[in-house]
Amino acid sequence: MGRAVHLGLQLPQGRTTDGTYLGRFDTAESLARSPLRRVRFLPPDRVALVNLTRQSGDTYCDSLSFPMTSTADDVALSRFSLEDFAEQDRMAAWRDLYGRLVLNADLTPLPDHSLHADVTVRMLPSLSITSASMSAFRYERGAEQLADGNDGLVLVMGSHDAMMVQRGREVTWSAGDALLVSSADPAAMVCPAPAKILCLHVPRQALAPLVSSVDSSVMQPIACSTEALKLLMNYVGALQEDYALATPQLRHHVASHVHDLIAVALGATRDAAALAHGRGIRAARLRAIKADIIDHLNHGSLTVATVARRHGVTPRQVQRMFEADGTTFSQFVLGRRLARAHRLLVNPRYADRPVSAVAFEVGFGDVSYFNRTFRRQYGAPPSDVRESARRGLIIGTLSRAREGHSIGAPARRDPVRPPE
Repeated sequence: MGRAVHLGLQLPQGRTTDGTYLGRFDTAESLARSPLRRVRFLPPDRVALVNLTRQSGDTYCDSLSFPMTSTADDVALSRFSLEDFAEQDRMAAWRDLYGRLVLNADLTPLPDHSLHADVTVRMLPSLSITSASMSAFRYERGAEQLADGNDGLVLVMGSHDAMMVQRGREVTWSAGDALLVSSADPAAMVCPAPAKILCLHVPRQALAPLVSSVDSSVMQPIACSTEALKLLMNYVGALQEDYALATPQLRHHVASHVHDLIAVALGATRDAAALAHGRGIRAARLRAIKADIIDHLNHGSLTVATVARRHGVTPRQVQRMFEADGTTFSQFVLGRRLARAHRLLVNPRYADRPVSAVAFEVGFGDVSYFNRTFRRQYGAPPSDVRESARRGLIIGTLSRAREGHSIGAPARRDPVRPPE
């Protein structure tokens, strides 16, 4: 039996027992062209996310579930990778499974390029985030595919220059720039080299009220130097952490933040811009500041003034963002330093490193202060925590959300005092 693979397809409801596909193709002709021909059809009103199986050669696929939007409060994560297919099946999987069934578009690899695709899709309420690493390709969504009625909007970003044609315009945009595309209009895209692609799928009704003219924004490149786009990229990157999306309320907040950031990057209305600066922009900037702090924890000179200067805001603005998040700058820094010290102390690779060296490595300048605050946080001195880890008992493990990675939710106050 081969490996279990998450392909991600939205297919008619049912389950196979004989290794056949349970799916649909646009036309009998497209089915006849595909080597994946064993398809069982069900009435269109029975479409649902289902489990099914397929075996071809040494590849075994299970749990094909791939909705492109989420209407529920939960978050769904799906993955499609050609590495999970036998080599002789990869072209058909790329063209028929991912291209026609998932994207409802024609995908063609460019000549003289090896075929590669690894795609992850995360669904949130009114937001779908597609992150892909792909070989050079051509994408085309024509009149036949437009019959699906999808009128959503997609913000596309890539790590390589690419060309898009839509609404009679041909736009070549540079690596790192973004381009808004309409799913309601024919489109063709060519990426001439292997690239990483990020697509943010948003329902038109969610974005249109926030943008001065959403239709005028289609096919207008957004430079990678745009502040709102930089904040958006940083914020979306943080969404790779599952623990940042722990509750339905937080998932709705995160989706709203992304909508805000897209709107500001495109040109938000006055009311939407004001709302975004108090919601999505603030959350994204706070996330960027937290990431900056974590990257510089070992710097003894880490202060609110140095961080504020790097992010183009005032120290008081940084302090207010942390206060709104339920903590303070000093508490956050102290909590993250203690968490990093804890990880080093329980790691066998650092067993011979003195406790004082651990304290200095994570940014403490006073070992006595480190010992006091560590004991207050974890209920035991650093030496006891290390000794317990040697015996297989970990004292005082913090959740990852406590380590400063959570997004948008009020943080719990750390039961430790700020630096003295």
